[in-house]
Amino acid sequence: MPQTMTAVRKAAPGRGLVVEEIPLPEVANDEVLVQVEAASICGTDLHIWDWDDWSSQYITPPVTLGHEFAGTVVDLGSEVGTVAVGDYVSAESHVTCDVCVQCRSGTRHMCVDPSILGVHRDGAFADYVAVPEKVVWQNDRDKLPPEIATLQEPFGNAVFSTLDHALAGRTVGVLGCGPVGLFAIAIASSSGAASVLAVDPHEYRLDLARKMGASRTFDPDRSATAGDVADLLSEATGGHGVDVVLEMSGAETAINTAFKAAAPGGRVTLFGIPSRAIGIEDLAGDVIFKNLTVRALSGRRIFETWYRTRWLLESGAVDLSPIVTHEMRVSEIDAAIDLLRSGMAGKIVIRPDGAGR
Repeated sequence: MPQTMTAVRKAAPGRGLVVEEIPLPEVANDEVLVQVEAASICGTDLHIWDWDDWSSQYITPPVTLGHEFAGTVVDLGSEVGTVAVGDYVSAESHVTCDVCVQCRSGTRHMCVDPSILGVHRDGAFADYVAVPEKVVWQNDRDKLPPEIATLQEPFGNAVFSTLDHALAGRTVGVLGCGPVGLFAIAIASSSGAASVLAVDPHEYRLDLARKMGASRTFDPDRSATAGDVADLLSEATGGHGVDVVLEMSGAETAINTAFKAAAPGGRVTLFGIPSRAIGIEDLAGDVIFKNLTVRALSGRRIFETWYRTRWLLESGAVDLSPIVTHEMRVSEIDAAIDLLRSGMAGKIVIRPDGAGR
């Protein structure tokens, strides 16, 4: 085994990332060492590259990025008992404290003091990553190749937020067709939704939305206000309004569109994260008087959602391959970030420079 490896690092406060050679991770007694075969870029990685308000508050450089991955176990800590060398695995990125009220009451996804892979601890944009045994997830290589296995964690976000609703026979609106929004479209379509209406300002992503099962697509840049987009969505439902709206972008206009477009008595899930404080245009008229059920969700249930995710992917109920639009190398991280920022990509898979495509 080599003594050093290539990794994508936030080396110091400020914009940008570096690719550098660092020592292999030391494996603690309760950890396993995984040779990374594929990782995937998340919007979180873009925030860290930009060094925005969120990342400057939560990131302490130096740290290796990357929290979505798949690979093979190559070494074990002395206390590891359920994982073996040669296992093909992914991992839950939230290493929970297991002692707070949330962890002890079955809601570990709301742990108040998690250590997050690629944020608080070194992640998987590297040749190797060390993770605690308790967050390891076993994969079936025959059913999930690395470029799909690495998507299980972000796909789980969509599984959690989308299947919070009964979708069969209902109209579903998805606002924001980034990867999680595209995942949500695929889930809603496979769950028997009457129609799936997708909204995004990038035609590239709207094309992906149609491939994933969207019945109709809408470009908000062609409408001046949230009300205009909401009118288009209402018209698409015969004037009734959208039964279930999934807001996946975090944009202020999209959040107001979600409330305006929802049918009376409808349901709205807020999953996208705004970059700043936002305002609601008409809380009384768009939310209260319409008797909306509004859910704010984040992450996925550990590990309940992972089991649902596994079934959806391994059974073939959902095919994520159209969303994997690019594969790039660790050394190409800046180009990958630029591509993500442009909106001209679905999910970007990152391979270690020495790994096969």
